[in-house]
Amino acid sequence: MEATKPAVSDLESSMLTIIQTFHQYSGQKCNLKKADLKELINNEMNNFIVKIKENDTLDKLFADLDQNGDLEIDFKEFIALIAMVTSACNELFVPKQQKN
Repeated sequence: MEATKPAVSDLESSMLTIIQTFHQYSGQKCNLKKADLKELINNEMNNFIVKIKENDTLDKLFADLDQNGDLEIDFKEFIALIAMVTSACNELFVPKQQKN
């Protein structure tokens, strides 16, 4: 008899999606270059972040995320972006009576 795997929760599924999306854009190198980050944001986060059209905007965001200064965004640096955007979006979903 085959053992059944427990179903993943919605949160776990979302975490897997974040991991898979990062690797979809970072490929084998497991780091995002500036162009990769722009493509990821514009394709995958365009409902939460305005599309990046200006290089100045991309340069500023990239510099803020690239904590170790290696001119690439690794997974831990990428997660900081996800956390910041998620935190900012939380304000949109908190009912007004809970904000007081």
